Amino acid sequence: MEFTHYKTFPIELKEEWNQLLSKSTNNVPFLRFEYLEDWWQTRGGGEWPQRAELAIFAAREGSELVGIAPFFITEHEGHKKLMLLGCIEISDFLDLIVSVNHAQEFVSALLSFVSTQFLSQGIHSLDLYNLLEDSPTVQQLFEAGKSAGFEVTKSVLQQAPFITLPGDWELYLESIDKKQRHEIRRKMRRAAESNAAIEVYFTAEQTKVEEDTQAFLGLMAQDPEKAAFLSPAMREQFKISIQRAYENGWLQLAFLQVDGEKAAAYLNMDYQNRIWVYNSGLDRRFMEYSPGWVLLGHLLMWANKNKRNAFDFMRGNEDYKYKFGAVDRLVCRVTLIKT
Repeated sequence: MEFTHYKTFPIELKEEWNQLLSKSTNNVPFLRFEYLEDWWQTRGGGEWPQRAELAIFAAREGSELVGIAPFFITEHEGHKKLMLLGCIEISDFLDLIVSVNHAQEFVSALLSFVSTQFLSQGIHSLDLYNLLEDSPTVQQLFEAGKSAGFEVTKSVLQQAPFITLPGDWELYLESIDKKQRHEIRRKMRRAAESNAAIEVYFTAEQTKVEEDTQAFLGLMAQDPEKAAFLSPAMREQFKISIQRAYENGWLQLAFLQVDGEKAAAYLNMDYQNRIWVYNSGLDRRFMEYSPGWVLLGHLLMWANKNKRNAFDFMRGNEDYKYKFGAVDRLVCRVTLIKT
């Protein structure tokens, strides 16, 4: 297995990269070439310093691309480390990109390559955030890491609730708690029967993307914590990511409109037959209509009708996710230090 180290984003790998991701165990939108290229451009919306160094390692068996370790080198917690592109704040799920048939071999070869080429250059460790705990990569890192003389540790970062969808709205409702089922129906019915004109609107036209992006960010910023999060660099990251998602056909930017005004919004990704819930916002002037719950209900209705197999709330254990029937997965961090 032969490795190539890329210090700039390898545009020539774009097609192969995404093809390999489609065969990888965890085909998540945050590992797409386009997403990570944009993330690197803004350094995660300003999360990381511009002086961070790109370190993408691509492995081939003959002419076939079989694995990618999308790393960068930066200072973190007082040490210089190899970390996954996308971490930590805004990319909910990350991983190595490797075909299932080559996974164990790739992880072992990667650790050998890193040990000989990088750990002697003042790099303290490999620090991989936002791995799904059930990813095969976690176990492979433990096995290969210990064999190669690394101290390997894992810590749970947070929950990542999701809903498995039956493909039918009524069947979905029957699967959740009776009290919550009644509450969802009551709020959706009350909004529909109000004197206001209630409409669910999806961004569908290129000419509306910029305007709707600004509207979404405005709704996000009505939450004080989210307003503080939305620095100029982070706003730029959101704008780029939304545009890229639209260009590639996986954007789901949805609004609940009340008498023509945008009262609530969800920014999701419609990717690999799964809805990935990325962020949301609402206008508190319209709270009498329960705009967040009503819009979420309509999105779950849409997802069932259109036969999406899951509704993934991703990271965070907010109470409303469980009220809609979500169950937990765990997201973890794996650190490898050479002993």
